[in-house]
Amino acid sequence: MNSRFMSFIRTDAMRSTMMYYWLFICLGLSIGLVGPTLPSLANQTQTITEDLGAVFTVSAVGALLGTLLGGRLFDRVRGHRALGIAQLASAALIALYPVIPSAGILLIVVGFKGLTDGFINTGANTLLVWTHKEKSSPYMNALHFFFGLGASLAPSLVAEVIDIPDGYRYAFWVLAAFSGLAGLVMLSLKRNPQHEHTTTTAEEKTRINYGVVIAAMAFLFFYVGAEIAFSGWIYRYATTIRFADGTMDEKTAAYLTSRFWLTFTLGRMASIPLAIRFKPQQLIAASLTGCLTILGMSLIIQPSITFVWILAAALGFCMAPIWPSGFTLAGQSVRLTSRVSGIILLGDSLGFMVLPWVVGQVMKGVGPQAMTPLVFMSLVGNLAAFAAIMRLRRTLPDRAVAANPASVD
Repeated sequence: MNSRFMSFIRTDAMRSTMMYYWLFICLGLSIGLVGPTLPSLANQTQTITEDLGAVFTVSAVGALLGTLLGGRLFDRVRGHRALGIAQLASAALIALYPVIPSAGILLIVVGFKGLTDGFINTGANTLLVWTHKEKSSPYMNALHFFFGLGASLAPSLVAEVIDIPDGYRYAFWVLAAFSGLAGLVMLSLKRNPQHEHTTTTAEEKTRINYGVVIAAMAFLFFYVGAEIAFSGWIYRYATTIRFADGTMDEKTAAYLTSRFWLTFTLGRMASIPLAIRFKPQQLIAASLTGCLTILGMSLIIQPSITFVWILAAALGFCMAPIWPSGFTLAGQSVRLTSRVSGIILLGDSLGFMVLPWVVGQVMKGVGPQAMTPLVFMSLVGNLAAFAAIMRLRRTLPDRAVAANPASVD
């Protein structure tokens, strides 16, 4: 058994899969690092922290362009070479973050980093599907688990160096080295997965229910907006609000952010076996109920340090299954050609772009207490989009509602 397992993980397919996981750990680390280091970057660039929240918007614009670029290129180039080059570029950009004195230049660098993120995200997801084809579902869930793992480790990395003068710089440089190594190893992979080309007939095109597509796009828009807004601003919220039982220092707030991503990662891990037992719509309904319940409690009770720890942990765990379950549900409702996938994933990029920026601006004018109501309202929008998908699914022919989440055109 051990010999067969070792032979299995040494195959080209598994070596490639492990590399995609490594890239997603780096992706999670880079996103999870932004929130806890935002005040330090604002001080470095002599900018108000809430104004520097524009990094979320700029990064999302870059990611959108990177997604569009990746969608066009991966049919035409060697995928592993393209990913390796993008990962090396990402590492170089990360290394620049803590040495840039100007907010304007930092935002330009963040935009290019977002472009590499979008390109890597598109490439890893696409090549993973091409590698495992109809068996890709558990590998896809694991891929997003590793993103959560990286995001959960990032705030802890900041907490370990926060007591060192300008220690946040070392967090970026450690990540840059780790990411650069991943890029070099990716370039060493020889074999590239190939796309199985299929022909989409005019009849198949007319079967696409664009109501479901738009609803799925809105679903990702509201969900991703809530996830990034909470994870990006919880550090600022925790260090500026006066709780009923005291105040929270920066190191503790960094660990609080890490708690969110840790339980998020555990939730992603738990969702892998749960996805085998339960339907996507069941997981989404349970997850959104949990999210809205804990956030609703935060709106009616006086905030305390104890409760905010419970909030971060519970919200991370409950949020975790929503994205992959929503994308799977969309794939069971419409045929996921590259064009359709691109429209749906546009919601992801726009959600990353809009709500975190809105939260930063409202917090600047109203105060940090505005964060939780805005995240709550975004998840209400998420619930409304989910209800729209379920209603529209009833209008689809039975044969269109097929379990085919991994089909790529």
